[in-house]
Amino acid sequence: MNPTPPTIAQVAKMIDHSLLHPTLTDAQLDAGCRISAAYEVATACVKPYHVARAGELLAGSGVAVCSVIGFPHGNSHTAIKVKEAELAISEGATEIDMVANAGRLLSGARAYVSDDIRQVNDACLAGGAILKVIFENDYLTEDQIVQLCAICSEIGVAFVKTSTGYGFVKQPDGDYQYAGATDAHLRLMRANCPPSVQIKAAGGVRTLDDLLRVRLLGVSRIGATATEAIVQAALQRGLAGPAPRGLQGVSPKPAKSAPGY
Repeated sequence: MNPTPPTIAQVAKMIDHSLLHPTLTDAQLDAGCRISAAYEVATACVKPYHVARAGELLAGSGVAVCSVIGFPHGNSHTAIKVKEAELAISEGATEIDMVANAGRLLSGARAYVSDDIRQVNDACLAGGAILKVIFENDYLTEDQIVQLCAICSEIGVAFVKTSTGYGFVKQPDGDYQYAGATDAHLRLMRANCPPSVQIKAAGGVRTLDDLLRVRLLGVSRIGATATEAIVQAALQRGLAGPAPRGLQGVSPKPAKSAPGY
């Protein structure tokens, strides 16, 4: 949808640097925030108890703090999700990634799911934050994804998002896997949301080529842990613009047409 090659800065600002692993230590959080600042990404996406610390580390960097809510399964009471969002915003989060209640959607309780999202979105707007709603597409049919797109479009959330990265589904062989952000689901979400609702791809977007591919499908933000590799590849490939702070001292190559465009 956007065939013009992005600049290095635009690549970086598509990334929410994900710091959400269940065993992430405080030292790893600090290191991840330093990467987020050095590579000048959009946000560092952190667990709720890390919001305040991330805010301290990222102050003045131009990188926002994103907190997950009801993560990773979306099963908290709505009142708890609202309070969790309000607390995260009070501690410095300006973006909230909330997990929708897939069990309620699968039960046909559309009104409950809509109210759950609406209340959290209202709390975000009241606090000056934006809301991204995580669908966890691996659990859903295409019709249910379309239903969630309709709900989120009606409410007017800022983003809809494919996955948490932790929505593992039991396969016929007994193994647990997830597909994450598939091209088919990204096309479906883009086709069923207005331009005012942006798309975030998470789960399986690990390389610059992955980022460039989903960008062409209408994605404007990704969740990634491979931030350094993606931005370094943008520099090496000769995308236009200055290098971020994390690549200072490395001279960008002259801008060329990027492969894949």
